[in-house]
Amino acid sequence: MTMPDFDSSKFRIKKLNTDQLSTPFKVQTNWHVISGASSSGKTTVINLLNDMGFKTSPEPARLYLEQGVAQGHTIAEQRKDMRALNRAIMAYSLKLELDLPVDEVVFLDRGFPDCLSYCRLVGLDPNEFLPGCFHRRYATVFILDRLPFYHDGVRYEDDAIAEFLHQWTYKDYIALGYNVIRVPVLPPEERVAFILKKFSD
Repeated sequence: MTMPDFDSSKFRIKKLNTDQLSTPFKVQTNWHVISGASSSGKTTVINLLNDMGFKTSPEPARLYLEQGVAQGHTIAEQRKDMRALNRAIMAYSLKLELDLPVDEVVFLDRGFPDCLSYCRLVGLDPNEFLPGCFHRRYATVFILDRLPFYHDGVRYEDDAIAEFLHQWTYKDYIALGYNVIRVPVLPPEERVAFILKKFSD
């Protein structure tokens, strides 16, 4: 798989359009986003919350790729055109969110705005997809501080790219008006306890 040149990507520092950021959200939800860079422990936290009986929603990108593999398409084949893949994942992510009940407590493994930083990475203008961020407003956004990066067979990022995505994900949620709660590096159970305490405050 060939990735764009990370250091010279045209949209590497593309900020969100301030005029579009004044768009009102259509619906307030009772959803709580667990976000952060790749290999930051999001899925571990989501799985623990699920084990505790909370309703959770899996990471759309991983789910999309795994479904492709189940249909006979390798990860490499799906990533042959990263821009097309990014568009497909964004559409899939938005569909998953629009199908969720807005009044139920749900913990999401990433929210739709997470996709915006990936747009920059593959050379797409994130403002093209910004309207999708206003279909639903999340109750809370948690961003997990980074853990040491490791490859798991699905991720294509390296440590530098993971840091780039971490920084831009935080900036994008702030730009969208969210009071982002940073979750420090702790044992998984303590991270969950930290999130639940903030969730109940």
